[in-house]
Amino acid sequence: MLSDVNPPNQSPTPRNRRPLKRLILALGLAGVLVAGTLLTGGHRERGDVRDSEKKGAAAAEEKTIEGSIKPGETISSLLGTLLTPAEIHELAQSSRPVFPLRNICADSAYRLSLVDGGFRNFTCDIDDDEQLVIKRDGDGFSVSREPIHYKVELVTVKGTIDSSLFEAMVKIGESEGLAIRLADIFAWDIDFFKDIQQGDTFEAVVERRYRDGKPAGDGRLLAARFVNQGELYQAFYFQDGDRSPDYYDEKGRSLRKAFLKAPLAFSRISSGYSMRRRHPITRRIRPHPAIDYAAPTGTPIHTVSDGVVTFAAYKRYNGNCVKVRHPNGWLTMYNHMSRFGKGIRGGKKVQQGQVIGYVGTTGLSTGPHLDFRMYKNGAPVNPLKVKSPPARPVSRANMAAFRETVADRVAFMERWPKNTAQATVPSHKRPM
Repeated sequence: MLSDVNPPNQSPTPRNRRPLKRLILALGLAGVLVAGTLLTGGHRERGDVRDSEKKGAAAAEEKTIEGSIKPGETISSLLGTLLTPAEIHELAQSSRPVFPLRNICADSAYRLSLVDGGFRNFTCDIDDDEQLVIKRDGDGFSVSREPIHYKVELVTVKGTIDSSLFEAMVKIGESEGLAIRLADIFAWDIDFFKDIQQGDTFEAVVERRYRDGKPAGDGRLLAARFVNQGELYQAFYFQDGDRSPDYYDEKGRSLRKAFLKAPLAFSRISSGYSMRRRHPITRRIRPHPAIDYAAPTGTPIHTVSDGVVTFAAYKRYNGNCVKVRHPNGWLTMYNHMSRFGKGIRGGKKVQQGQVIGYVGTTGLSTGPHLDFRMYKNGAPVNPLKVKSPPARPVSRANMAAFRETVADRVAFMERWPKNTAQATVPSHKRPM
C-alpha cells in the first residue's frame, strides 16, 4: 500500500493532476459566466436609465397658433376641441370680472399655446393697449388684463394742404386715421371743411409702435401745430396730476371747450342758418334754424358736448332724430340720420365726441346730410356763432412740468427741416 502513496516531495503524476485542472477550469468558467451576467445586467440597467433619461429629458411638444378672431367665432368654437364644456363654463365665469369673453371683437389678434396637444394659455387683444391673458392654473384658469408691449419710436409728421387734410396726409405716406386724430384735437377751434385753405400747414409728433418687429400702428399723438389762414394753433399732450391726460395750448389752456366746432369732422355746409328759407321739397318759405352738413351716408355724427339723450326716435319730417340736453339750458338736435349710434336711447348719458348716429336721408330730405340745431333755454341759436368757454387749464402746481414738456416737444419738431415729410428717432423711454 505504501507504494501507492507518493512521497511528500514528489510531484503528482499527470493522472492525479486532472481532477484539479478540471476544478480550476470549472471555477474559471463560472467566474466568466457570473462576470458576463453582471456585465450584461449592468449594460441593460444603464440602457434603461438612458432610455428613461431620454424620455424624461425630451422636451414636451409645444405648438403656438396665431390668428385673428373671425366674425361669429366664439371662445367655445375656438377652444371647444381643447376644453370640455364644463371647463369653458368655468373659464367664462373666471373671466367675467376681468373682461367678459363675449366682448372679444372680431379681427382681434390672438395667440394660442399648446403643450402635447393640450391647452396651455391663450392671449387675445382687447384693444390697442391691452390684451386678455388666460393661463392653465392647476385644474382651473388664471385670467388677467396685461399691457401690450411695444417698441416705440417718435416720428415727426409735416405737410402742406393743397385741397384737404386727408389728401395732404396721404400724400406724405401717412394714414387717413392720423388725419382724423389731428382734426379731433383741433375740433374746438377749426372746422376742417369750412375753415381749411390751400397753403395751411401741419406738424405732429407721434408715437410709432412696433410689435414683434412689425409695424403696429400709431400710439399717442404727443404734440401738434396747425397753421390755418395764417393763425397758429398748438396742442400738447399732458397729464395734469390725477386728471385724465388732455391737450393744452402753449400757455396751458385746455383745447377742450364746452362745444365742438361741428358734429362732423369732414363735411360741407349745404345750407346755412336762416329764418326765411325756401324748403327744397315743399317750396314754402319757412325758418331753417339749423346748419345742414352734407356728407356721405354712414358718416359718424358726434354729440358736440356732454349731456343726456332726451329723444331718440323717428319723426315724420325729421327722420331719425336725436335730442341731447346739456348743462346751463342748452339743447342740441340731430336730424335725418340713417341709424342711431350703439346704445343711444332716451335717458342715456353721452360724452362729448361720442357717436350718436350716422348721416342719412330719412324724413323730409333731398339727400344724405345732417340737420344740426342748437337751442338756449328753448330759443334757437346759430351754431356757428356760439362762443364756447374752455375747460380747466393746467394747474399751477404742474405748470413748470408742462412748460418743460412744451419746450421738449417744440425742440423735437424744429429739429427737422421744414421740407421733411417725416423723420424717425428712437425713444428710450415712454414720454408723457
